[in-house]
Parts: sequence; structure tokens; C-alpha cells
Amino acid sequence: MIPAAFDYVRAESAEHAISLIGQHGEDAKFIAGGHSLLPMMKLRMAQPSVLVDIGRLADLSYIRDAGDHIAIGALTRHMDVETSSVLAEHVPLLAHAASHVGDPQVRHRGTIGGSIAHSDSASDLPATTLALGATYIAQGPNGTREIAAADFFQGFFTTSLEPDEMLTEIRVPKMNGAGWSFQKFNRRAQDWAIVGVAAWRRGNESGVGLVNMGSTPVLATSVASAISSGASVADAAELAAADADPQKDLNASVEYRVHLAKVLVRRALEESSK
Repeated sequence: MIPAAFDYVRAESAEHAISLIGQHGEDAKFIAGGHSLLPMMKLRMAQPSVLVDIGRLADLSYIRDAGDHIAIGALTRHMDVETSSVLAEHVPLLAHAASHVGDPQVRHRGTIGGSIAHSDSASDLPATTLALGATYIAQGPNGTREIAAADFFQGFFTTSLEPDEMLTEIRVPKMNGAGWSFQKFNRRAQDWAIVGVAAWRRGNESGVGLVNMGSTPVLATSVASAISSGASVADAAELAAADADPQKDLNASVEYRVHLAKVLVRRALEESSK
């Protein structure tokens, strides 16, 4: 299908992009890689009147060691996340999860910030950064603010970003030697996950994020609480869907998704416990 008519402007800086959004109102949308927004526009699920192109803002593409966390610019491409030596050393779970995003063409074009801001519960990186306890930095006309990943995702394609704000940075705590695992079950290699799991564990501490188990990425707090209380991996995995609200679609029933979540969480916890 062909998108509805729209105007196009190219931002020269983050501040310029925010001012352009302010000028054009809620009908304007940011675009970087375009892999999330453009398909929705073709299906007329989104009909922005103006696209503000931020894809060439080089100052928002970086991966930096910031002490207790790794700072990632929102316009960093998936391929750069996947191949980063800094992330391989300090947050290997995120680097590995990025390697599962789409195909090489998508990973060379799509951005981590676009994936997170789009808030698609079937995407890999929102759930992974959620499991890792990330903090997102939003910039608006009045400055910047920090948003915990647990408070960011509010509904289907909906986040706590204000209409005149843009996501500029993702801050991910260092894993400090924690075991980790990323499990993804899909019909074909490049498909969205029917269910996915990003998990890490360090002793009785753990974090588990679920892909495609609700209208938002899901933090499986019941699983983490069970691990903290000394439960076995098998018992903790039985709680995989306790914080989720899975929906049926053409690929899976609710019951099948719940079953998959339990199996994949068990596998992820077993691998991250080695």
C-alpha cells in the first residue's frame, strides 16, 4: 500500500528536531531507520502529516563506557550494538540480542532508539533493555529527563515520551560477570518472535524480560522474586507468565504462548546459571 501524503523535513541537531516537532504538533513523527514507522504508514495505521528525519544526527550514534553503565546513543545502528567490543565485554546480553534483530539489511539501517521508542512488544531490544534495568534519556524543549525502563512502556506502541520529546540515549548497567541467555522462538529466522526471553543471573539476583507476551515488553518480576527466594529454576520458570497478558494471533494461541514462555524461561535461566 501507499502511505497517505506527508511533508518531510531534515533535522540538523537534536534541538532542531525537537523544535520542528514543536512547530508541527502531534501529527509530526521522527524517522531514523524507518523499519517500524514506514510499514505502519503503508498500512495506514499511522498517518503523520510531517516526518522529521533524524537519521543523519551523527552525535546520537555512539557506545561509551560511562563507569557503572554503558551509554548508547539512540541512533546507534543495531549492527553497531551487535559488534561493539565495549558491549561484548560489559553487556554481552544486549550485543547478542541485537544479532537476532531482523536480517543484516535491517540491522545496518535500524536503530536501537527507534526500536525502543516504537514500543513494539514483539521487538527484541525493548524487552532486553527492560530485563537489564536500563534507563532512557528523553530530551524535550525544557531539557532532559531520565525514565526507568520499567516506567517507559505504557501500552501497545505507547510510551511515556511526551509528544515534543525524543529519546536520545539508553543507559544500560554493566552486567559485572552475570550469566545471561537470549531465547527466541519463531517460525522463520527473520520473523518476529512468537515468544522471546532475555535473562541474566548473578547468584540470587536476576532479570527476565519477555518478548511478545503482552501489549508491552514484560518484566517477569515473579520469576526474579522466586529466584531471589531460593526457588529452583524449574519452579521459577513456572511463573513465567504471571506478570504477562499474552494475546492470541495467527501464530499462537494464549495457551501456546504461556507454554512457550515457561519453556524458554527455564532454558534461559539454566543457561545463565552455568
